[in-house]
Amino acid sequence: MTEESTVFDEPQPDPISDAPLDIAPRGFIGTKMQRASLHAELKAAGVELGAYDRLIVDWLAGWDYPTVATIASLIRRAAHHPR
Repeated sequence: MTEESTVFDEPQPDPISDAPLDIAPRGFIGTKMQRASLHAELKAAGVELGAYDRLIVDWLAGWDYPTVATIASLIRRAAHHPR
């Protein structure tokens, strides 16, 4: 089954943590889903992206899941606790 054809019969838990991480997140989602997660977190945080920003987000999406999930978690937590 390819990433694009994956269908879930039940709602899936949100893999992005709202809390500080003490260990690396576990799991795997493909690059396409990682890209979507990063873009969703940035949009929810109200971050406007330029062309180069999008290029870097796409590049980050190709990293391993623990790295991408941690970055997405940092964006989420920063958005929820502005100073």
